[in-house]
Parts: sequence; C-alpha cells; structure tokens
Amino acid sequence: MGGTRTDVAIIGAGPVGLFAVFECGMLKMRCQVVDALDMAGGQCAALYPEKPIYDIPGHPTIAAAELIDRLTQQAAPFQPIYHLGQAVETIAAAPDGGFILTTAGGTLISARAVIVAAGVGAFGPNRPPLEGIADYEGKSVFYLVRRREDFRGKRVVIAGGGDSAVDWAISLAEVAERVLVVHRRGKFRAAPESAARLQRLADDGKIDLVIPYQLHALEGSGGQIANVVVADLEGRTKALPADALLAFFGLAMNLGPIASWGLRVEQHHIVVDPATSASSVPGIFAIGDIATYPNKLKLILSGFAEAAMAAHAIYPLVHPGQALHFEYSTTQGVPGA
Repeated sequence: MGGTRTDVAIIGAGPVGLFAVFECGMLKMRCQVVDALDMAGGQCAALYPEKPIYDIPGHPTIAAAELIDRLTQQAAPFQPIYHLGQAVETIAAAPDGGFILTTAGGTLISARAVIVAAGVGAFGPNRPPLEGIADYEGKSVFYLVRRREDFRGKRVVIAGGGDSAVDWAISLAEVAERVLVVHRRGKFRAAPESAARLQRLADDGKIDLVIPYQLHALEGSGGQIANVVVADLEGRTKALPADALLAFFGLAMNLGPIASWGLRVEQHHIVVDPATSASSVPGIFAIGDIATYPNKLKLILSGFAEAAMAAHAIYPLVHPGQALHFEYSTTQGVPGA
C-alpha cells in the first residue's frame, strides 16, 4: 500500500478537475488527481471525444478530446501526479489536519484539502428495456460515439430526444449512409439551434425523423442487428433496417462512495457555498456538475470559475498565515513560460 503527500487532492480528471490543477498551481499548491477512469478527460473523453463544444470562451468550436489535451498541457507546468483507473473509496480526517484518501488501488494520499470534481459521480448509460439487447452491446448497439468514422457508410438508428441524440444525428448525417432518429415526441429537448438544424436536415431529406415512435425490439443475430423495431403510441410496429443503434437516454447517476463521506447532499449533488465552493465539511470543496447551489448553471465554464474560487479558498489552508497577493496570469506568468 503506497502513501503520498500533496497540498490538494482532486477527485476527478475531467475538464474542471484539470483546470483546478492550473488554478491551484498558480497559487503555489501541488496537486494529485484521482479518477476511476483509466484516462484523463471524464465524460469528454469517455462519452463524446469527437463531439464539438461551442461554449468555451475563445474557441468558437473545439472537440472534447482537444479541449482535454489543451487543459492537460495547461496543467503540466505544475507537475500534477495522476492516479488513474482507481476510484477514491474513503476520505478520513488526518491526525495532523487535512485528509487521508484511500483509493481502490490501495494508494494512500495525504492532503491539506480536497476538491471533488467528479462530474456526475459514477455514471453509466440508461439502457432501453429491450429483450436480448446485451447480446448486441458493443457490437452494433452503442451508448456513446468514440469515433465518428466507425459509422461511415452505415445505416444508423438514433434513439432519444436530447442534446446527444440531436447533435450526433447532425454529425453522423455527414458520414452515414442513412440516419433515422426515433423519438416518442415531436419536440426535441435539445438546444433550439440544434433542433432547428435537425429539422432542416429532415426537410432536405438527409435524415429521417421517426416520430412519434419508441424502441420496441431488435432483430438480428451474432451481435449484429438487422432491424430496429419501433412502435407508435397505439402499439403499431414497423421495422427499420439498420446496421447500428445509438441509444441516448441519458446517464444513470450514482454518487458511489461519495455518498458515505458525510457531505451534505441534495438530489445526488454536493451542496456548496457558491462564493467558495466549500462543502459542508471544512476543507472539502466541490466544483463542476457534482456541485449544487441556487441557480447553478451546469456548464463547463461555470466549473472553471468554481475551480478558481475553490483554489483561492484553499490557499490559507495550505499556506496558513501567508497573505495572498493576487496577480493576474499576464503579470505572474506560469512556470517555464
């Protein structure tokens, strides 16, 4: 069982956790980052690496994977230590102050403060209740897109009515032989401009909107679907010839061990002070999608701001008695720059 010491332990290596490394580093605080996934990037890397993101300041559009690459480069001068592929199981108060974290891999991390940037916690897809669907998963039924090219020239059925379904329908229309979107309502729960683009593609005959229908059954063999059977609101069915089904029904959120850490939690989110990102346990902070407060906006850029506020609130815990003379990065610079 290995042990290591740091100023700040960051739980979650998604975009907000990575930016917290930078913000802490600018305040001369060392960080170690733990993530249950075996790669940095969180949902951006695991669920939609090629999906474009449009609301990162200074980037009219940037792929999720590229955003992670740039955040990793931005954090690199501060030499963070990553513990990937192992979740944090317990957090306990240290005898001399601060905390001791124990990971599933047997690593002990001693830290003066903790930042929880765990996104939606332990997550997995909501699977449609179709008989035998497990036989097709990972072969012709998918809950995420890692490479758009995997679907080039294929007949793709996309089920769902949210942003993921709409965004991937728009994107895959450029490479797939045919894209059919199955939704049980005529109105989509996506960004208005995205929904409008989807409708324009349908009007131009570039995709098919199969509405109002819902998934009913799968037909195929050997892990390869041949037809996606859908049913309308009266139960009438029809078969859609398909090579792949993408089911986008959101993520099942599970706080996992976080729920046992004694933090104040509301509806699977950690309650924090919006001015500091401090949780109900002194010394533990939460930022990004896992944190909640009145009028919280679940945006990456909101998480970036929360990372900065948390770092400034943590500074006196790591450097007690030292006044913080705040400087802009243009004045201060970064190591090696």
